[in-house]
Amino acid sequence: MDIPIYQVDAFASEVFTGNPAAVCPLDAWLSDDLMQAIAFENNLSETAFIVKQGADFDLRWFTPAHEVDLCGHATLGSAYVIATYLEPGRDKVRFHSRGGLLTVTRAGDWYTLDFPSMPFKPVPIGDDLSEALGAAPVEVKAGKDLMAVFGTEAEVRALEPDMGRVAALDTRGVIATAPGEACDFVSRFFAPRFGIPEDPVTGSAHCQLTPYWAARLGKTSMDARQISRRGGELKVEDRGARVLISGRAAPYMEGRIRV
Repeated sequence: MDIPIYQVDAFASEVFTGNPAAVCPLDAWLSDDLMQAIAFENNLSETAFIVKQGADFDLRWFTPAHEVDLCGHATLGSAYVIATYLEPGRDKVRFHSRGGLLTVTRAGDWYTLDFPSMPFKPVPIGDDLSEALGAAPVEVKAGKDLMAVFGTEAEVRALEPDMGRVAALDTRGVIATAPGEACDFVSRFFAPRFGIPEDPVTGSAHCQLTPYWAARLGKTSMDARQISRRGGELKVEDRGARVLISGRAAPYMEGRIRV
């Protein structure tokens, strides 16, 4: 069979920046094994599969190693593909996913994701985390991911994690974050146990980052940057039980998969 595929750089204003996501529109679900094999072959942080259901879409995400419950950049990429190629001009899309109902709205070239806020709690700074990151944070919060807070952007940029040690931690991934020099806050994200040593830009991590920095900075709307090698720009807003995560997208490739 032939399956359409689009590759979009999300949280980016131009190609070769942001986080590349593959998006495969389907008429009906493929087997889990086949979707996992396609994601492994694509070798991107996530491959999204979408199936239209009435006016809405069902959405699933796969890393090269696992299906995941929530993914920001591939949701943005999926909304971009729908609004650009499948239903040109559409400015609002509702997705049904393992992460619940997710809505994406478009205003010009900006796409805003309405995602759940993720709770977290303070935990002790363990030697295992510090050794995995190669530096000791000033505080640690535990939620969906471990969030290691550092004092400066330079410290986060300088991190050279031991991915084997990071993968051994009992968490989906590790967020490293600090106040930004030219924005409100910066971050990096490491998830080697899910086949992603360093994710270029992680929308779902900002479900935890946004409420933390909103409380710390005393503001609800913030500019954020993920300072991976590719880099990405996001605007975020804390709305209590929900967070708004906004970014742009740049199309890179469209084609067909033959399986």
